[in-house]
Amino acid sequence: MDLGLSETQQMLKNSARAFLEQECPHSLVRAMEQDQKGYPPELWKSMVDLGWTGLAFPEKYGGTEGSFLDLAVLIEEMGRALVPGPFFSTVVMGGLTILEAGSDAQKAEHLPRICQGEETLTMAVTEPSATFAPGGIQVEARKDGGDGDYVIDGTKLFVPDAQTADVIIVAARTSQGANAEDGVTCFIVPASTQGVSIVPLDTMASDKQAEVSFSNVKVPAGAVLGEVDKGWPIVDRAIQRGAAAKCAEMLGGAGAVLEMTVEYAKQRVQFGRPIGSFQAVQHHCANIATYAESSRYMAYQAAWSVSEGLPAAREVSMAKAWVSEAYRKACLLAHQSHGAIGFTQEHDLQLFTRRARVAELAYGDPKFHRELVAESIGI
Repeated sequence: MDLGLSETQQMLKNSARAFLEQECPHSLVRAMEQDQKGYPPELWKSMVDLGWTGLAFPEKYGGTEGSFLDLAVLIEEMGRALVPGPFFSTVVMGGLTILEAGSDAQKAEHLPRICQGEETLTMAVTEPSATFAPGGIQVEARKDGGDGDYVIDGTKLFVPDAQTADVIIVAARTSQGANAEDGVTCFIVPASTQGVSIVPLDTMASDKQAEVSFSNVKVPAGAVLGEVDKGWPIVDRAIQRGAAAKCAEMLGGAGAVLEMTVEYAKQRVQFGRPIGSFQAVQHHCANIATYAESSRYMAYQAAWSVSEGLPAAREVSMAKAWVSEAYRKACLLAHQSHGAIGFTQEHDLQLFTRRARVAELAYGDPKFHRELVAESIGI
């Protein structure tokens, strides 16, 4: 694996950073925490115009034929800037899932609209059990008569960006099999369908997550994504992509935390000299740098494995377990270096810390992924 970026990827990284520094200051991030929609339409339109929503999709759908690794480069910069909005849920969880598992008709209907920024998506997986294991999927989908339609009933929790999504990909149980993986089916459900209820949730990160309830929600047979009763591999690969992309996002955040801590240590004077001259603060900064750099190797190995279409379950789980904790620990050391000011609403550090705690749980927490790694090595 070549850890270096290609010329195209470096250009993407540089241009994304320059754009986001100009158009997505932390003052905007703060404002969007209080905004019902959660993102400014002007920023979304600019991102669409730059081709970001079409980066990972084929040209025939309006995309630019980029790879998942290219997408990871972009998402790292988004994590550094704390970009608000439904890009992650639309492109990573929604669009790439349809690209992989959708029929030709489903791809033709949704992917061009995603590339053009005309349709936002999300994926509803977790339920009150809060697990990403197949046994956690208990929302029921049953056949309705002989016309092939299905009726969906149940509740999904922690669905990202559901409050603004046009389409929700729902993982539901259509039968009980010998294994928990059997009997899961994915459905493409318009959010405006009668019986769909969306209630925003308050989260530590003030990001936009929701409880989505389905009460006698009727969808046609054409809404099935993939095959009936065989949807768990679709969900599993979507979770892998989500976890790998979330590692790239957390990596961007860890880099920003390192930069602001080093800068503060140089400027903040105590006892007549910069606090960066004290060994304890130097060691804190060194450890943050170590967490950030080790996370880079883990995150990009996972993203590269996914991008190359290789078996990536172990690499993704290793990365998610490591990067989640490394990002949280980096923020903790940054707070110790900043002191009380880092906890104030006016300071940027707390923005990253709150998002680190929520990202740690997304697509499986470290404990969940360590168990998967242990299983993969035969123990």
